[in-house]
Amino acid sequence: MAVYKYKATGPGDSSVKGLVEAPNEAIAAEILKEKNLKIVSITEKSGNFDLALLISRVSAKDLVIFSRQFSVLVGSSVSIVQSLKMLANQIENPKFKMIIGEVSADVDGGVRLSDALQKHSDVFSEFFVNVIRSGESSGKLEDVLNYLADELEKDYDMTSKIKGAMIYPAFVFTAMMAVGAVMMIVVVPKLTGIMEETGMELPMATKAIIAISDFLTAYWPMLIVAVIGSFFGFKYVKKIPIGKKIFDIISLKLPIFGKLFRTIHVVRFSRSIQTLLVGGVHISKSLDITAKVVNNIIYKDLIMRTKTEVEDGNSMSTVFATSPYIPDMVSQMISIGEKTGKLDDILSSIAKFYGREIDSTVANLMTLMEPIIMVTMGLAVGVMVAAIIMPMYNMGSAM
Repeated sequence: MAVYKYKATGPGDSSVKGLVEAPNEAIAAEILKEKNLKIVSITEKSGNFDLALLISRVSAKDLVIFSRQFSVLVGSSVSIVQSLKMLANQIENPKFKMIIGEVSADVDGGVRLSDALQKHSDVFSEFFVNVIRSGESSGKLEDVLNYLADELEKDYDMTSKIKGAMIYPAFVFTAMMAVGAVMMIVVVPKLTGIMEETGMELPMATKAIIAISDFLTAYWPMLIVAVIGSFFGFKYVKKIPIGKKIFDIISLKLPIFGKLFRTIHVVRFSRSIQTLLVGGVHISKSLDITAKVVNNIIYKDLIMRTKTEVEDGNSMSTVFATSPYIPDMVSQMISIGEKTGKLDDILSSIAKFYGREIDSTVANLMTLMEPIIMVTMGLAVGVMVAAIIMPMYNMGSAM
């Protein structure tokens, strides 16, 4: 976010000087005009450094809110430029505010909305840009914007539910690991030191706990470095093609979660390609864009092979029918949709059906996680009691 120095005249021709914060000079001028100030001069203040702008990122939620508000404004007959300026003034995320301000300035200068958005490909995906472009070409931008906002909201809601379901078990697991580490490094050495001084024969469970405690006490700095290194190493390996492919395959074959991930990819594929088809994008181009939206190499390969089949004049369901990662019902329904000319309706039905299946799976996982967590905590407490508390009790009884 830049800071601009300005000179202006206010009511009664009074002279006004000051600073205004805005993404660009055009937005700064608009802000001053809304304050009933007549601009004399406006210049950017040098030496600006906005840490918030540097570290902020545009989240999926920011994009969903922007899409919904933009569709409402355009649907209310507000011009595209004015809608963008209004949104730029009220967006709180400094980076997103700057981007929308730049898009607004570009559109005001005669650039097409889709081309202005495409300049910011790190925020607006090829899927988003192409849906907007199709709306511009067909003259149905209002309808396309509304439909796009609906689909982005559905995808965001699905992702939020899955992440929400994982927060509780992740928090409990992390807390258990932290408490266990403190017990092993701080508490256990003091207790076991007392038992070792007595010279009594210790149970195997106690000896194992002592050995683990000694290891953690001696090497805990190295273990922290190893954990941090493993985290960043995991992120790096996932970025290289062979590493991503391995992780993508493993994720689809995991017990319980594998089926959930496969269903998520089917829903994302169905919603994305349906949105593009409804927007008027050709099926071949839609498949090409959707392949980039689906964040899994296996499904990307499937979609690209499907694109080749379609371009050769074959059915879209040809490749899907032979893939173990696509449910039989999906390929059969797509085949029916192609034959009846109602492919977009069929894709919508697929997305709704498997969307409900995801909701059911996530709810069942939450129900299943609670007893698993309770049993795990019980076992951990039981081991500590058997290995530490019981020997201490026996030692007290023998004295």
